[in-house]
Amino acid sequence: MLDQEQEKIEGYVEHIVYRNEENGYSVVNISAGDDEITCVGIFRDINEGEYLEATGSYQVHASYGPQFRMQNYRIKIPDSGAAFERYLGSGAVKGIGQALAARIIRHFGDDARRILQEEPERLAEVKGISIRMAARISESVMEKSQMQNALIFLSQYGITLNLGVKIYNTYQDTLYQVLRENPYRLAEDISGVGFRIADSIAARVGIRPDSEFRIRSALLYSMNQAGAEGHTYLLKEELLENCRQLLELDPEIIEEKYLLDLAIEKKLVLKESILPDGSSEIHVYTAQMYFVELNTARMLHELNVRCVSDEADIKRQLDQMQDKDGVELDDLQRQAISMAVQSGIMILTGGPGTGKTTTINAMIRYFMSKGLDIALAAPTGRAAKRMTEATGYEASTIHRLLEVSGAADDSSPENTRFERNADNPLEMDVIIIDEVSMVDIYLMHALLSALVPGTRLVLVGDMNQLPSVGPGSVLKDMIRTETFPLVRLNKIFRQAAQSDIVVNAHKINRGEPVVLGNRSRDFMFLERDDARVIQRGVLRLVQEKLPGYVSARPFDIQVLCPMRKGALGVENMNAILQRYLNPPSPKKEEKETGSGLFREGDKVMQIKNNYQLEWYVKGAYGIIGQKGLGVFNGDMGVIKTIDHQTEMLVVEYEEGKLAEYSFRQLDELELAYAVTIHKSQGSEYPAVVIPLLTGPRMLLTRNLLYTAVTRARACVVLLGSSETFRQMVNNEMEENRHTSLDERILEISGQKDREV
Repeated sequence: MLDQEQEKIEGYVEHIVYRNEENGYSVVNISAGDDEITCVGIFRDINEGEYLEATGSYQVHASYGPQFRMQNYRIKIPDSGAAFERYLGSGAVKGIGQALAARIIRHFGDDARRILQEEPERLAEVKGISIRMAARISESVMEKSQMQNALIFLSQYGITLNLGVKIYNTYQDTLYQVLRENPYRLAEDISGVGFRIADSIAARVGIRPDSEFRIRSALLYSMNQAGAEGHTYLLKEELLENCRQLLELDPEIIEEKYLLDLAIEKKLVLKESILPDGSSEIHVYTAQMYFVELNTARMLHELNVRCVSDEADIKRQLDQMQDKDGVELDDLQRQAISMAVQSGIMILTGGPGTGKTTTINAMIRYFMSKGLDIALAAPTGRAAKRMTEATGYEASTIHRLLEVSGAADDSSPENTRFERNADNPLEMDVIIIDEVSMVDIYLMHALLSALVPGTRLVLVGDMNQLPSVGPGSVLKDMIRTETFPLVRLNKIFRQAAQSDIVVNAHKINRGEPVVLGNRSRDFMFLERDDARVIQRGVLRLVQEKLPGYVSARPFDIQVLCPMRKGALGVENMNAILQRYLNPPSPKKEEKETGSGLFREGDKVMQIKNNYQLEWYVKGAYGIIGQKGLGVFNGDMGVIKTIDHQTEMLVVEYEEGKLAEYSFRQLDELELAYAVTIHKSQGSEYPAVVIPLLTGPRMLLTRNLLYTAVTRARACVVLLGSSETFRQMVNNEMEENRHTSLDERILEISGQKDREV
């Protein structure tokens, strides 16, 4: 396609060929004099017969020929009697059809437009229009005119049409006052508007750099950013420094007044925490985050009760199961099962090959023998699928278990709505959650809200893996309190001990030396010191060597990168792998985005939770059968179709689930031939390839390497520097997250003096 210079067209909407009601994308025929122009773009509120003025550029679509791709538009109300009659008769004004439009023009002539806008009550002079109807018609005209004027006003501040509609719908006719007095309200009230956008608008409208609105907005923005980075609070000094860099103002000005004001208004919580040496520090929370942590601690405390059970009966049942099924359980595994039976909450942790799955299976059989209702769940679809395969019992995602019903903001887990909650709890006796290290504070809060005391909750995870993508460090904080029944499995069982993946993963976790080379059947290290050589090696492994070795497709082999940027980062490796694994073809549609290129057949990953995105499964003859809601961070699929006419892209996820994305939603997707190690959490692949050369010490850590290696089911191949590998094994530095669930638990359970 060839872009032309920005041009302007105007004319009547002759025919709306296609309209997507959800996102407003439309294909319309514009009658401009003797020409008819096909115009495509996002039109929020148009009707056939309306007169448009649009700016954009002409393009030639491969399938549909010349088109005018609209960037901005406005509806113009014609002046002349005949043109205005056509406008009114189009249905653009509610309550007026063609016959009534003709009567209005006959009665008022060329003065009809002025009457409609300035003296709408006079419409009642026309036969068939009552006073009440005249008022409704006037209201419709005013509403349309106000929205158009607002969008034009907002465009001068660089605000896009879509964001402009959001802003207008939020503020209506108070919009102008908000923008002129305090544009920072946009960052608080409207998703998609952050501090930087609001700050840019504020600068254009002349808001002073030391304005109260600006400082308050920067404080709240910094706290929200902290949540996005995994923290549940910030130290006061860190918050003030972040704001100083944003605002370029003295931190004392910020602290002196505005921090305390926000605390008084209950938007922030300031809490003094006493350190082991007797000194103290101030923790700053958003009010929502503080109470989510506090309520999570309270609900954990309420569930943490002892369940009355006969230990002799438990031992007898386990002995019978062991004799009947031929499954040997060691003392720790039997202890774990006994604890799960006798406890409201029980934590089971351990590395690969230590028998967690065997223990879970024995728990399930025990509880079922007692006639108890059991639910199994995991944070991601892939983790749930693994759990199903390992246990033979159906497992779901936690979102599905809680019956997710959407979110006020598609990407905000704190606003997620679940049908299962305190008013409609889960009717289960036992709930077993796997991969709990991936569960953030919001999801744990939602899960606990749907449980009642008496329900047994078994939490299974590996605390040595990377923390959750979302805020919090739930599993580690719970273990740190030493408040909940806990079993750590540490024995590597005989079959697992035959795997160098398992053996070396435990060595990495303990900081012990690992023998590197290519003699192992499932753990290989190829020494390379040049990034280009490593790139070629990765490609050859994925495309040629590993698929046959592990009986999998090239698409099933996963490249895991420690970083996003650089020659061996996710972005560059994806571009290389896409070029060779899914090369361009005249038969494959493509779509360029700000971050790269999507092609039909590409392997992609959802990179944020979208609780409102619908998916469906097509059955025989293309009939849609199963439907559902929500596609989640980390879900992987393949692009099936890209349609430039409708500006839609369809991705097929596991189990044949199809999800449709408008082109405006493509920032939710990334190529996934290579993914970061963080994004691979909870997943397992037939084989993984890990390029490893150099990088910042804070990123190349032991638990990052441990997480990467344990993602492989049959084979892991590392390419790069053995020195970097050894440095990672010795680097015990972990992601420094500020979380305080452990403090809240100890407070509530009475084991810690309450802070002042």
